[in-house]
Amino acid sequence: MAAKRISLRYWLTFAPEIGKKPLLYLMSKKFDVEFNVRSATADRDVFVMALEFTSTHEKIDEVVKWFEKQGVQVEPVEINTIEG
Repeated sequence: MAAKRISLRYWLTFAPEIGKKPLLYLMSKKFDVEFNVRSATADRDVFVMALEFTSTHEKIDEVVKWFEKQGVQVEPVEINTIEG
C-alpha cells in the first residue's frame, strides 16, 4: 500500500546571503516532493517565502530538516493566511 500524500504549508525565512543559493532547485533534485510557491517577499535584510509541499509526511519532514540545515528558519503556516 502506497503512503498517503498530503499537502503542508510552511513559511521559510532566511538571510539574503542564503538566498543566493538555488535552494528550491537543489531541494527539487534531492527529494521527491512537489512544491508550490504561494507567496514571496524580499528586502535587503530578509527573504520570506510561503511554500506548499505535497508528498508523504515523511518526505516533507526530510525537506524541512534539509532546509533547516541550510540555515533557513521553517515554520508551519497555522492558518490559511496565504490563500489566493
